[in-house]
Amino acid sequence: MSDLKKEFLKDEDTKIEILYLSEEDMIDAGVLDAGRCVDVMEETIGLLEDGDVLMGGPKHDEHGCMLWFPKESEIANFPLNDSRDRRFIAMPAYVGGRFHLAGMKWYGSNGRNREKGLPRSILMACLNDVETGSPLCYMSANLLSAMRTGAMPGLAAKKLANPDAKVLTLLGPGNIQRCSVLAILSKMKQVETIKIKGSSPTSKSTLAMKEYVKEHCPQIKEIICCETLEEAIRGTDIISEAVSCGEGQWPEVKAEWLKPGCTYIVTSTFNMEYNSIKDFKKVVDNIGMYDNYAVEDQMGYEEDGSREHTGVMGEDFVLMAEDGIIERDSIIQLGEIIRGKKPGRESHDEIILVSIEGMPIEDVTWGYECYHSALEKGIGTKLKLWDKPYSC
Repeated sequence: MSDLKKEFLKDEDTKIEILYLSEEDMIDAGVLDAGRCVDVMEETIGLLEDGDVLMGGPKHDEHGCMLWFPKESEIANFPLNDSRDRRFIAMPAYVGGRFHLAGMKWYGSNGRNREKGLPRSILMACLNDVETGSPLCYMSANLLSAMRTGAMPGLAAKKLANPDAKVLTLLGPGNIQRCSVLAILSKMKQVETIKIKGSSPTSKSTLAMKEYVKEHCPQIKEIICCETLEEAIRGTDIISEAVSCGEGQWPEVKAEWLKPGCTYIVTSTFNMEYNSIKDFKKVVDNIGMYDNYAVEDQMGYEEDGSREHTGVMGEDFVLMAEDGIIERDSIIQLGEIIRGKKPGRESHDEIILVSIEGMPIEDVTWGYECYHSALEKGIGTKLKLWDKPYSC
C-alpha cells in the first residue's frame, strides 16, 4: 500500500476520545511529585526564553483573560464582584519543545466557597493536539496549579539561593506554601530550619503548616512559628512569600531585615520601599506579563511624589524602570539565567529578589507530564467525543 494511501486512511479515522483525569487520578499520575515538577518548570522557562511558547494577548505574554463582574447592577440576581473574590479566568497557552501542544486552565473562584467546605478556587485544565485542535485530556487542575506554582520557588531557589542555605522562611502558611516547601526542599537538601509566619504563632493555619512540615519534610530539624514579620525574616537564607491579604494590606518588608545572601521569592504580595529595592538583584519569570499589569493598573503617585505600590514585585520593578529609579536592563528574566545569557548569583552576600506570578505555559507542561504518566499507567476514564463528526 502506498504511503499516500496510508495517510488517507489515517485521515479517515475520525474517532476522538478524551482522557478524563479526576483529582484522585492526578495524584496517582504523580501530580504531587515536587522535584519532578521543578525540573519540568526549568524546561518550561527555558522554552519561554527561547520564544517557543505562546500565551494570550497581542504580545503573546498575558496571564489570561478574566471576566470582570460589576460591583453593582440594575439586573436582578446579576453576579456581582464584592470582597469575596468572584473570578473566572481563561488561561490559554501553547508550548513547543518536546511538549508541542496547546492547553488552557479554566479558573473559577469565589470566597464564599469556604462556607460550603469547598476550596476558594475550582480549576480544570484541557490539553489539545496542536495540529488538529482535538482535545486530548480534561483534568482536575487544583493540585496541578498548586504544584506548578510551588515548583517555581523551588526552581528559583535551585538557581539563585546559596548552596549552603540552612534556614527557610514561609510567609503565609496556605496550600501554595505547602507545595513551595516541598519543591524548595527537593533541591535544597541542606536546609534544616523552617520559620513560619501566619496571622499568629498559634493560628490554625500556622499550626497546620507546622504539622505538615513535621510529616512531609524529614530533613527539617527545627520549626519556629514567628510572632512578627521581622522575626520571620531576620537571619533567613531563603524566603518564600505566599501571603493572602486584601488590596493595599500587603505586609511591608524592611531592607535591613534581609540577611546578606538572602534569596527572597514572592508568588503573591510584596511591599518594600523603592529606594531599598534598587540596591538588590531583581529577577522575574516574565517581564512582559508585568508590563501588562502596569498598563492595566495605571498606578498613581503618593503625596511625596513616589509611585504607589502595586503589591506585585515584578510590576513594581517595571514602574521603577519607567520612573528612572533603575535601568530596565537590570531586571533579569529567570530564563536568561537558565540559558546562560545572564549570571545568577554572583556573590555569597548578594541579596536577590525574585518575582513569580505564574503562567499558563506552566499548567500546560505539568499537565502534559501528568497526562503521559496516566497513559503509561492506564489511569483515567476515556470519554468519547464522537466516532464520526455529525454533519448538519
